[in-house]
Amino acid sequence: MGESDPPKKQYPVPPSSSNGSGNNNGSSSKYSGHNHKIHVNPPETVNPDPTTLKDQWKFAAREYSKWYSHAWGTALLAGVAFFALGWAIKGQNPLLTFRSDDASSSSSDKEKSRP
Repeated sequence: MGESDPPKKQYPVPPSSSNGSGNNNGSSSKYSGHNHKIHVNPPETVNPDPTTLKDQWKFAAREYSKWYSHAWGTALLAGVAFFALGWAIKGQNPLLTFRSDDASSSSSDKEKSRP
């Protein structure tokens, strides 16, 4: 495995804030559980010009719009698919209906319940 694998990138280690004297009684100036992450793509030091920002904003808005419409399309497609699956399993409309199958008995029940 070792010969065909490309060499891994070595990122520079940030300078340590300690004075080089080592740890004092096992304690360190750094929190031991803290991960020092090195930014592969560090943030920009200056803001880009307004034209670039406008282009970036338009691109982000288009991408968000595309993702939003894809999410709604997926949700609607899933709803239709589950409805069809329910219909296939049940053999009839899978949605709850509050009407009874016999329309004449339900109308006579309603008339009897009226004062």
